[in-house]
Amino acid sequence: MTEFTPLASIIGGMLIGASAVLLMLFHGRVAGMTGILAGLLPPLARDWVWRVAFLAGAVSAPVFYTLISGNAVEISVPVTGPVLMIGGVLVGAGVIYGNGCPSGHGVCGIARLSPRSIAATMTFMLTAVVTVFVLRHVLGG
Repeated sequence: MTEFTPLASIIGGMLIGASAVLLMLFHGRVAGMTGILAGLLPPLARDWVWRVAFLAGAVSAPVFYTLISGNAVEISVPVTGPVLMIGGVLVGAGVIYGNGCPSGHGVCGIARLSPRSIAATMTFMLTAVVTVFVLRHVLGG
């Protein structure tokens, strides 16, 4: 069972929203993690410095949370390595066919009232609901 953490969730959502707004304001870019990461792969994007800073912030945030709150961030992966890799490949394919990732479409696209992003986010969410249902209730995982 997932723990109910409304305060941490609200603060986290506000930080994600603020980072998306600031990235758009200062760089004119959408905060889609896949697009940010893709700019760091060869050939390196000309604007690689902010990309490194953004990803470093995303990766180091749990460390700062632990230091500030005194509570370690628990990460549990309830599937095996091969299942995790298959999931990663499927998400990667979805990012290519969906022309963006859930963070770009869900956070930035919906905020801009983009019909494509709204449709993509609805597809992500429906797929997640169906996947969880099948894994937990059909396959018994």
